[in-house]
Amino acid sequence: MQQTMTKKQRISMAAVSVLLSALLAVSGVMIFRELSIQQKEKEDFRELVELVQITPSKPAQPDETPVPTDDEPEESLRDLSVLFAENSECIGWLCIPDTAIDYPVMYTPNAPQKYLRRNFYGEYSQSGVPFLDYRCNPDSGNLLIYGHNMKNGTMFSDLKKYLDADFLDSHQTIELQIGDNLYRYTISETKVTDTSDKWYEDIGRNLFEDKSFLVLSTCYGGGNGRLLIIAVKDN
Repeated sequence: MQQTMTKKQRISMAAVSVLLSALLAVSGVMIFRELSIQQKEKEDFRELVELVQITPSKPAQPDETPVPTDDEPEESLRDLSVLFAENSECIGWLCIPDTAIDYPVMYTPNAPQKYLRRNFYGEYSQSGVPFLDYRCNPDSGNLLIYGHNMKNGTMFSDLKKYLDADFLDSHQTIELQIGDNLYRYTISETKVTDTSDKWYEDIGRNLFEDKSFLVLSTCYGGGNGRLLIIAVKDN
């Protein structure tokens, strides 16, 4: 026989329903806030990209017509003067063509992880800004740059794509501009590892003499897991 729900049971069910509705409302607000923050950070970086116009580093003479070849890509520089004036801790710009990686690079040797959770203007940021390892010298041959592996596809998230051989073959070049000098690197290795990897120490101690390396590091696989993209400076 079907039993009739008691008044106490009805009250309990109503209370549970109200509680679930409140939890859903709070969750919705939190998700909306999170998405809004992420969108704002994307827009901030987009504004920085628009500030740095790419200009030819060696303008052609009036009677010359430059013809870039596949072997010798056209030299181009970003005008970073506005960024340097706004924040002297910015030392350059990192770009991997045809990816989402197109960001300023910060350097604070006396506060190594300052931009881990700060934006370009020093305010709190989930994404942070790519930054150079404090043991490196921007003018030295070997450089190590850190960036977050963001779930929304920003920062160094695209580095995961290098685990696919086809993507690696078609995206071999990394461009790094330090001041008014543009350097190109060719990726030689991708490495799934952890924070104990020798590359971190060796790059910082500048142990390499015959080649100049650029290493990009991001979180991968949880915990101390890391993904390294290792590139050699072009001659």
